[in-house]
Amino acid sequence: MSLAHSPTQNHLLAALSAVEFERLAGHLELVPLPLGEMLYEPGEPVRHAYFPTTAIVSLHHMMESGASAESAGVGNEGVVGTAIFMGTNTSPNWAVVQIAGHAYRMQGRLLVEEFNRAGLTMRLLLRYTEALIMQLSMTAACNRHHTVEQQLCRWLLLASDRLCSRDLVITQELIASMIGVRREGIVAAAGKLQHAGVIRYRRGHVAVLERSGLEARACECYSVIKKELGRLLSDMANASAKAKAPATASIL
Repeated sequence: MSLAHSPTQNHLLAALSAVEFERLAGHLELVPLPLGEMLYEPGEPVRHAYFPTTAIVSLHHMMESGASAESAGVGNEGVVGTAIFMGTNTSPNWAVVQIAGHAYRMQGRLLVEEFNRAGLTMRLLLRYTEALIMQLSMTAACNRHHTVEQQLCRWLLLASDRLCSRDLVITQELIASMIGVRREGIVAAAGKLQHAGVIRYRRGHVAVLERSGLEARACECYSVIKKELGRLLSDMANASAKAKAPATASIL
Protein backbone atom coordinates (compact mmCIF):
# COMPACT_ATOMS: atom_id res chain seq x y z
CA MET A 1 0.00 0.00 0.00
CA SER A 2 1.46 3.33 -1.03
CA LEU A 3 1.93 6.07 1.51
CA ALA A 4 0.11 9.38 1.22
CA HIS A 5 2.20 12.20 -0.17
CA SER A 6 2.99 15.22 1.97
CA PRO A 7 5.31 18.22 1.51
CA THR A 8 6.70 17.54 4.98
CA GLN A 9 8.37 14.39 3.63
CA ASN A 10 10.95 16.89 2.41
CA HIS A 11 13.10 17.98 5.36
CA LEU A 12 13.50 21.58 4.18
CA LEU A 13 9.76 22.11 3.88
CA ALA A 14 9.15 20.29 7.17
CA ALA A 15 11.49 22.69 8.98
CA LEU A 16 9.60 25.84 8.00
CA SER A 17 7.56 27.75 10.53
CA ALA A 18 3.78 27.42 10.29
CA VAL A 19 3.50 30.92 8.82
CA GLU A 20 6.14 30.36 6.14
CA PHE A 21 4.82 26.92 5.27
CA GLU A 22 1.33 28.37 4.92
CA ARG A 23 2.59 30.96 2.43
CA LEU A 24 4.26 28.28 0.29
CA ALA A 25 1.85 25.36 0.67
CA GLY A 26 -0.72 26.64 -1.82
CA HIS A 27 1.98 26.95 -4.49
CA LEU A 28 3.46 23.47 -4.06
CA GLU A 29 2.50 21.07 -6.85
CA LEU A 30 3.09 17.34 -6.43
CA VAL A 31 4.73 16.00 -9.59
CA PRO A 32 6.02 12.55 -10.58
CA LEU A 33 9.69 12.42 -11.51
CA PRO A 34 10.22 9.47 -13.89
CA LEU A 35 13.66 7.94 -14.28
CA GLY A 36 15.84 9.95 -16.64
CA GLU A 37 13.70 13.08 -16.74
CA MET A 38 15.79 16.17 -17.42
CA LEU A 39 14.84 18.99 -15.06
CA TYR A 40 17.52 21.49 -16.14
CA GLU A 41 20.23 21.83 -18.76
CA PRO A 42 23.32 24.06 -18.48
CA GLY A 43 22.69 27.67 -19.42
CA GLU A 44 18.91 27.33 -19.52
CA PRO A 45 16.66 29.48 -17.31
CA VAL A 46 15.65 27.77 -14.06
CA ARG A 47 11.95 28.52 -13.64
CA HIS A 48 10.95 25.94 -11.02
CA ALA A 49 12.37 24.61 -7.78
CA TYR A 50 11.88 20.94 -6.88
CA PHE A 51 11.67 19.59 -3.35
CA PRO A 52 12.12 15.79 -3.68
CA THR A 53 10.25 13.49 -1.32
CA THR A 54 10.71 10.00 -2.77
CA ALA A 55 12.96 10.72 -5.78
CA ILE A 56 16.68 11.40 -6.09
CA VAL A 57 17.99 13.92 -8.61
CA SER A 58 21.54 13.86 -9.92
CA LEU A 59 23.50 17.04 -10.61
CA HIS A 60 26.17 16.21 -13.14
CA HIS A 61 28.45 17.59 -15.83
CA MET A 62 28.81 16.31 -19.36
CA MET A 63 32.03 16.47 -21.33
CA GLU A 64 32.33 17.25 -25.06
CA SER A 65 32.93 13.55 -25.63
CA GLY A 66 29.52 12.76 -24.15
CA ALA A 67 30.95 11.25 -20.96
CA SER A 68 29.42 12.48 -17.73
CA ALA A 69 29.80 12.17 -13.96
CA GLU A 70 27.67 13.09 -11.00
CA SER A 71 28.87 15.96 -8.83
CA ALA A 72 26.10 15.68 -6.21
CA GLY A 73 22.75 14.09 -5.51
CA VAL A 74 19.63 15.70 -4.05
CA GLY A 75 16.97 13.76 -2.18
CA ASN A 76 14.46 14.49 0.55
CA GLU A 77 17.02 16.55 2.45
CA GLY A 78 17.08 19.41 -0.03
CA VAL A 79 15.97 21.31 -3.08
CA VAL A 80 16.91 21.24 -6.76
CA GLY A 81 17.30 24.72 -8.22
CA THR A 82 19.58 26.67 -5.88
CA ALA A 83 20.41 29.00 -8.80
CA ILE A 84 16.95 30.53 -8.35
CA PHE A 85 17.63 32.11 -4.97
CA MET A 86 21.40 32.48 -5.43
CA GLY A 87 20.74 35.04 -8.15
CA THR A 88 22.15 33.33 -11.27
CA ASN A 89 18.80 32.07 -12.63
CA THR A 90 20.50 29.58 -14.95
CA SER A 91 21.70 26.07 -14.21
CA PRO A 92 25.48 25.42 -14.26
CA ASN A 93 24.91 21.68 -14.74
CA TRP A 94 22.46 18.99 -15.77
CA ALA A 95 19.78 17.94 -13.27
CA VAL A 96 18.47 14.46 -14.10
CA VAL A 97 16.25 12.09 -12.15
CA GLN A 98 18.41 9.11 -11.13
CA ILE A 99 15.82 7.29 -9.00
CA ALA A 100 12.16 7.76 -9.88
CA GLY A 101 9.69 9.09 -7.34
CA HIS A 102 7.91 12.33 -6.53
CA ALA A 103 8.73 15.92 -5.67
CA TYR A 104 6.90 19.15 -4.89
CA ARG A 105 7.45 21.81 -7.52
CA MET A 106 6.94 25.54 -7.21
CA GLN A 107 7.58 28.56 -9.38
CA GLY A 108 10.98 30.07 -8.84
CA ARG A 109 9.75 33.65 -8.52
CA LEU A 110 7.56 32.66 -5.55
CA LEU A 111 10.48 31.00 -3.81
CA VAL A 112 12.58 34.13 -4.39
CA GLU A 113 9.83 36.27 -2.85
CA GLU A 114 9.89 34.13 0.29
CA PHE A 115 13.70 34.06 0.32
CA ASN A 116 13.81 37.86 0.16
CA ARG A 117 11.75 38.13 3.33
CA ALA A 118 15.04 37.22 5.06
CA GLY A 119 13.36 34.88 7.52
CA LEU A 120 13.75 31.21 8.36
CA THR A 121 13.28 30.14 4.73
CA MET A 122 16.32 32.15 3.67
CA ARG A 123 18.46 30.76 6.50
CA LEU A 124 17.48 27.16 5.75
CA LEU A 125 18.10 27.51 2.00
CA LEU A 126 21.53 29.06 2.56
CA ARG A 127 22.41 26.37 5.10
CA TYR A 128 21.40 23.69 2.61
CA THR A 129 23.45 25.34 -0.14
CA GLU A 130 26.51 25.21 2.14
CA ALA A 131 25.99 21.45 2.62
CA LEU A 132 25.54 20.99 -1.13
CA ILE A 133 28.83 22.77 -1.88
CA MET A 134 30.58 20.48 0.60
CA GLN A 135 29.09 17.45 -1.15
CA LEU A 136 30.30 18.75 -4.52
CA SER A 137 33.87 19.11 -3.28
CA MET A 138 33.89 15.69 -1.56
CA THR A 139 32.56 13.97 -4.68
CA ALA A 140 35.29 15.57 -6.80
CA ALA A 141 37.97 14.36 -4.38
CA CYS A 142 36.44 10.90 -4.16
CA ASN A 143 36.28 10.44 -7.93
CA ARG A 144 39.95 11.39 -8.17
CA HIS A 145 41.46 9.38 -5.33
CA HIS A 146 39.31 6.35 -4.49
CA THR A 147 38.63 3.01 -6.12
CA VAL A 148 35.50 2.16 -8.09
CA GLU A 149 34.40 -0.20 -5.32
CA GLN A 150 34.75 2.53 -2.69
CA GLN A 151 32.82 4.99 -4.87
CA LEU A 152 30.08 2.42 -5.49
CA CYS A 153 29.72 1.80 -1.75
CA ARG A 154 29.51 5.55 -1.08
CA TRP A 155 26.88 5.97 -3.78
CA LEU A 156 24.73 3.06 -2.59
CA LEU A 157 24.88 4.21 1.03
CA LEU A 158 23.83 7.78 0.21
CA ALA A 159 20.99 6.58 -2.02
CA SER A 160 19.78 4.21 0.69
CA ASP A 161 19.90 7.01 3.27
CA ARG A 162 17.85 9.36 1.11
CA LEU A 163 15.20 6.79 0.30
CA CYS A 164 15.15 5.22 3.79
CA SER A 165 15.16 1.92 1.92
CA ARG A 166 17.56 -0.93 1.27
CA ASP A 167 16.00 -1.75 -2.10
CA LEU A 168 17.14 0.54 -4.92
CA VAL A 169 15.62 0.49 -8.40
CA ILE A 170 18.58 1.34 -10.62
CA THR A 171 20.72 -0.27 -13.31
CA GLN A 172 24.46 -0.82 -13.31
CA GLU A 173 24.66 1.27 -16.49
CA LEU A 174 23.15 4.26 -14.72
CA ILE A 175 25.39 3.89 -11.68
CA ALA A 176 28.41 3.77 -13.99
CA SER A 177 27.22 6.97 -15.66
CA MET A 178 26.72 8.71 -12.30
CA ILE A 179 30.16 7.76 -10.98
CA GLY A 180 31.82 8.41 -14.34
CA VAL A 181 33.42 5.01 -14.93
CA ARG A 182 33.01 2.21 -17.45
CA ARG A 183 30.14 -0.21 -16.88
CA GLU A 184 32.63 -3.07 -16.66
CA GLY A 185 34.14 -1.44 -13.58
CA ILE A 186 30.75 -1.30 -11.84
CA VAL A 187 29.98 -4.91 -12.84
CA ALA A 188 33.27 -6.07 -11.30
CA ALA A 189 32.82 -4.02 -8.11
CA ALA A 190 29.17 -5.07 -7.68
CA GLY A 191 30.19 -8.68 -8.26
CA LYS A 192 32.68 -8.51 -5.39
CA LEU A 193 30.09 -6.98 -3.08
CA GLN A 194 27.52 -9.60 -4.01
CA HIS A 195 30.01 -12.44 -3.53
CA ALA A 196 30.75 -11.04 -0.05
CA GLY A 197 27.03 -11.04 0.77
CA VAL A 198 26.89 -7.26 1.12
CA ILE A 199 24.40 -6.63 -1.71
CA ARG A 200 22.13 -8.64 -3.98
CA TYR A 201 21.82 -7.53 -7.57
CA ARG A 202 19.26 -8.48 -10.18
CA ARG A 203 18.55 -6.56 -13.33
CA GLY A 204 17.44 -3.07 -12.42
CA HIS A 205 17.45 -3.67 -8.64
CA VAL A 206 20.11 -3.49 -5.93
CA ALA A 207 19.27 -4.69 -2.43
CA VAL A 208 21.56 -3.71 0.46
CA LEU A 209 21.85 -6.88 2.58
CA GLU A 210 24.58 -5.87 5.01
CA ARG A 211 24.86 -2.15 5.55
CA SER A 212 27.82 -2.46 7.90
CA GLY A 213 29.70 -4.29 5.16
CA LEU A 214 29.12 -1.42 2.74
CA GLU A 215 30.24 1.11 5.33
CA ALA A 216 33.42 -0.88 6.01
CA ARG A 217 34.27 -0.91 2.29
CA ALA A 218 33.35 2.73 1.59
CA CYS A 219 35.94 5.51 1.68
CA GLU A 220 35.91 8.27 4.29
CA CYS A 221 33.97 10.49 1.87
CA TYR A 222 30.70 8.79 2.81
CA SER A 223 31.13 9.44 6.53
CA VAL A 224 32.08 13.09 5.88
CA ILE A 225 29.03 13.67 3.67
CA LYS A 226 26.74 11.77 6.05
CA LYS A 227 28.01 13.82 9.00
CA GLU A 228 27.41 17.09 7.16
CA LEU A 229 23.92 16.05 6.03
CA GLY A 230 23.17 14.92 9.58
CA ARG A 231 24.34 18.29 10.90
CA LEU A 232 22.15 19.99 8.29
CA LEU A 233 19.07 18.05 9.41
CA SER A 234 19.87 18.79 13.05
CA ASP A 235 20.23 22.50 12.27
CA MET A 236 16.90 22.40 10.42
CA ALA A 237 15.17 20.71 13.35
CA ASN A 238 16.60 23.24 15.83
CA ALA A 239 15.65 26.20 13.64
CA SER A 240 12.16 24.78 13.17
CA ALA A 241 11.70 24.22 16.91
CA LYS A 242 12.72 27.80 17.69
CA ALA A 243 10.42 29.19 15.00
CA LYS A 244 7.45 27.14 16.19
CA ALA A 245 7.97 27.72 19.94
CA PRO A 246 5.40 30.04 21.49
CA ALA A 247 6.71 33.46 22.46
CA THR A 248 7.31 33.90 26.19
CA ALA A 249 5.62 36.95 27.65
CA SER A 250 7.94 39.27 29.50
CA ILE A 251 7.28 40.00 33.17
CA LEU A 252 7.77 43.58 34.22
